[in-house]
Amino acid sequence: MTLTTAANTVTEQLTEAGRAIEHDSFAIIDAEAGPHAYTAEQWPLVRRMIHANADFEFNGLTAFHPDAMQAGMNAVLKGGTPIVADVEMICVGLSKPRLQHFGLTTHHYISDADVIEAAKAVNSTRAVQAMRKAQRAGKLDGAIVGIGNAPTALIELVRLIKEEGVRPALVVAMPVGFVSAAESKDLMMTVNEVPWVAIKGRKGGSTLVVAAIHAMLSLAEAAQKKAA
Repeated sequence: MTLTTAANTVTEQLTEAGRAIEHDSFAIIDAEAGPHAYTAEQWPLVRRMIHANADFEFNGLTAFHPDAMQAGMNAVLKGGTPIVADVEMICVGLSKPRLQHFGLTTHHYISDADVIEAAKAVNSTRAVQAMRKAQRAGKLDGAIVGIGNAPTALIELVRLIKEEGVRPALVVAMPVGFVSAAESKDLMMTVNEVPWVAIKGRKGGSTLVVAAIHAMLSLAEAAQKKAA
């Protein structure tokens, strides 16, 4: 399979040696993954998640809303799209030069003092209150929302979508854990109103959200070059 990112510059590794290692890694994944049911647009995202933690189970565990890839690329190419994360780790992990190329901004609220106080006041989680603050700040509509740590953030986001009409451009739903993690993703996968990428079961994590978003950026740059 020809790598979608072969002609990219901004979303590639910065050195020739780095690029060679990454391309070789992708080629090994393609060879060892075997048959899969993903489309040509979906597979680069799955492959990059496998690359992030050497776990081939994501070939099968990763699920896509039918509109997810196109919606995500449109949000990236639009420019100025906010990326709202449940935890700071996602914001730190995303490549600043790659984000800047598309004019994307990152936002997280889980450590804000008012979020912590609100969570204590009503005995909820910071993650729930952070999603509510993101909504009040007008950051969720049209955003790429990445959730890799907190199932309660994802559950609250689904509520906001279903009950309050919030409309992110794409939800990257990958919280990891043992309490409500699988259930929160199952809930997200029932949503038709908003495109999503999700991992079935307990596996997930912020690293995978970063990998998925980086894959989307890479595909978006390839689309830019094709259109130029």
